[in-house]
Amino acid sequence: MAEEYLTDDEQLDAVKRAFTEYAPWILGGVVLGVGGWYGYQHYQSHKNEVAFQAADQFGKMTAALQGNDSDKSLQIAAELIKNFPDSPYADQAQLTIARIDVESGKSADAVAPLSQVMNHSKDVELQQIARLRLARVQIDQGKADEAISTLAAGKPGTFAARYHEVHGDALSAKKDIPGAVAEYNAALAASFGGADAALLQLKLADLASNEKAKP
Repeated sequence: MAEEYLTDDEQLDAVKRAFTEYAPWILGGVVLGVGGWYGYQHYQSHKNEVAFQAADQFGKMTAALQGNDSDKSLQIAAELIKNFPDSPYADQAQLTIARIDVESGKSADAVAPLSQVMNHSKDVELQQIARLRLARVQIDQGKADEAISTLAAGKPGTFAARYHEVHGDALSAKKDIPGAVAEYNAALAASFGGADAALLQLKLADLASNEKAKP
């Protein structure tokens, strides 16, 4: 399930989109009077300062993660969630905590932060990423049926290939080989020969090999 935790570029793109959404650059009405204009400018300046502080913390968290300093990453992630709970960076912090939990062999601890993002993030794509990762964690825990239910509750959209792949993984774990093959083929069709095609082909070949090896 490690490959699902290597989509940092997708996460960063989502953060950039969310940052744009959260920054109210356009004044919704006509500001009357000099006092009102200065009040708005003060509010805007404060909001921008908070956003840049959160971005700075996010950068430090990412650098610590890339430097394999899990303790520092966790510390900064906790501070991001506490100090900037309504920012998109808080979602990233939750995903970082879950990633570290999984890589540390503590998959059960990853359920809470992934569920938080899946259920409460304002960014639809981050919700999808969290849902896919939660399903992978559930498969890793031997809870394939729960993983299938987690996937069924979501709307794949542009993540259709990933959804089919993870669904195939869940069915493979349940020894439903025909079902897994069907899902992997659906994932191939949805990926349009993308970077994941080679991995999907390997999974299909592995299933076929296992079937032939049966007495």
